[in-house]
Amino acid sequence: MDKKVVKPYSDEGEKKEQVERMFDNIAHRYDFLNHFFSLGIDIRWRRKALKLLKESRPKRVLDVATGTGDFAIQAITMNMGIEKITGVDISNGMLEVGRNKIRSKGVSDAIEMVQADAEALPFGDSTYDAAIVAFGVRNFQNLSRGLADIHRVLRNGGNLVVIEFSQPQSVFFKYLFRIYFHGIMPFIGKLISKDERAYTYLPESVESFPSGEAFIKLLQQAGFREHKTILLSGGIASIYFAKK
Repeated sequence: MDKKVVKPYSDEGEKKEQVERMFDNIAHRYDFLNHFFSLGIDIRWRRKALKLLKESRPKRVLDVATGTGDFAIQAITMNMGIEKITGVDISNGMLEVGRNKIRSKGVSDAIEMVQADAEALPFGDSTYDAAIVAFGVRNFQNLSRGLADIHRVLRNGGNLVVIEFSQPQSVFFKYLFRIYFHGIMPFIGKLISKDERAYTYLPESVESFPSGEAFIKLLQQAGFREHKTILLSGGIASIYFAKK
């Protein structure tokens, strides 16, 4: 069962509408803050996750909650034989930043950006060889529905790779992580992004996310098999790998 739904701005109204508004608000500063807060370690996390797809050599890949397209761009530049990546996101503000970035890097032919709801993907059944999601599944309004629709658009044997924040394993690391997530990050995020809630919502959404075995159970309920979990940086984040 999904945990309590945490919303960016108010308990009233749809989560997906609030998530769209939040990312539209911070799109202009998102890339800077993302790399600033992670100290660039997110790039290594993405590379490690993408290596799980190398053996299967997917041609058509779906990047769900693509944001400004970092995961899609990194996948293309790793030369894994991917021919086309479709990045979908609910926020047009994030997609516009991503489209500009894709053009500047000369990969527009390989990456298409589409505004869409991850829980109602506008694609046919069995369209994609693989799906990737980086730090996006916790923003789904209905996590089970989102995973089920990703499963639907994957071909039989297709792979899903998810990176998401999780809970650190050691007590000391968990304490430091909490100070950073609940104190330093919201203060700096509010100062730079000018959105009072965006970087307060982040730790709240991480803590409410059903990570670890709870997420594996949701993957199984959505129809995925052959699950694998890889902890990153002491459990700050996790990679989840599964197959349709």
